[in-house]
Amino acid sequence: MSALLGPAEIRALASELGVRPTKSRGQNFLHDANTIRRIVRTADLEPGERVLEIGPGLGSLTLGLLEQGHPVVAVEIDPALARALPITVDARLPQADLTVIESDALAVTELPSPEPTALVANLPYNVAVPVLLHLLTAFPALRTALVLVQAEVADRLAAPPGSKVYGVPSAKAAWFGDVSRAGAVGPAVFWPVPNVDSGLVRLVRRDPPATAATRQEVFAVIDAAFAQRRKMLRSALAPWAGSSAAAEAALTAAGVAPTARGETLDVAAFARIAAARPRV
Repeated sequence: MSALLGPAEIRALASELGVRPTKSRGQNFLHDANTIRRIVRTADLEPGERVLEIGPGLGSLTLGLLEQGHPVVAVEIDPALARALPITVDARLPQADLTVIESDALAVTELPSPEPTALVANLPYNVAVPVLLHLLTAFPALRTALVLVQAEVADRLAAPPGSKVYGVPSAKAAWFGDVSRAGAVGPAVFWPVPNVDSGLVRLVRRDPPATAATRQEVFAVIDAAFAQRRKMLRSALAPWAGSSAAAEAALTAAGVAPTARGETLDVAAFARIAAARPRV
């Protein structure tokens, strides 16, 4: 018998806990067993690999991971859900290895040892990109990530340079690894049913571009380049560099045409520009 939660069980559990999904926390609970198994399979985890899950909610994906023998460290901001999750898991998988941390994912800077090496999560819609970037920054042990987000966000995260939706999320995610779309998920598998489609995004960690600049310095260039994405970089980067002339000098030194636009550059080019910034 499967340990996973179905639609009726999700609603019954929420009612028992007095939980109502809220838009402010981006809560949409998965309740389809086939989708959960597909997510776990797509995550391509090593046998017994320790997983970080953000926003476990009522425990659908948590149970799917635990059922396949993966220890889970789950970070949940909602106190009622954080308290209930171990009880739900114990009733269905008594010997499962679960650790629950009651916290805002954006505030987590430490995890119990051994640190998880994979992130698998149905991320809250309203903070998906900041949470993903924070976790990749804070926990370099994460070798892979598979996250379920709004389809539009998934497209942006995985967009290549030159794409219409390539922007800040795309470039910053590419700093950490190779990003790709890993499948579509329709709204019917969630409760409540969202009014948008969702998508899976997979990231495989690799070393960032070789550069003398720090990650923060590179990200500052990315932010400046896309703050006025219609402008040529010599103009868009003028506030960052101190003047249009200084921006043009940095771009030329980095081997980037001053007339280029940010949407055409990959993360390695942004790293070269950051390293070429005039030092005062």
